[in-house]
Amino acid sequence: MNRRNTPTKEAVLSLLSSSKKALSQDAIERQLDIKINRATIYRVLNRFCEDDLVHRIVAEDGKQYFAICKKCEPSEKTKYHFHFRCLSCDTIECLKIPVQYSIPEGYEVQNANCVLTGTCNDCSL
Repeated sequence: MNRRNTPTKEAVLSLLSSSKKALSQDAIERQLDIKINRATIYRVLNRFCEDDLVHRIVAEDGKQYFAICKKCEPSEKTKYHFHFRCLSCDTIECLKIPVQYSIPEGYEVQNANCVLTGTCNDCSL
């Protein structure tokens, strides 16, 4: 779906593009150079998710993070992939491990959320 481009969308997408990790809505709000209200940021992030520009990661604590998956090529094969959340530095990153699952006949998966938690390679050194 074609959507109108706005300075708000450009600012949020630019921030996510330059980030090396997934960002929560409040982190996005703090890091933006322009003042945007919380509801607008959520609306923009939800549209980006609908348009497959950004993916939503729900951590084990229920907090939502948003990222442009730089390590994965977007395809049906990599649409559902694991994420890793470091409990030391709070970084969330995409892992290139295919998610394998089985579901009962007649069911259709629309979304999957897989977050592994622990200590990342940088923090465990």
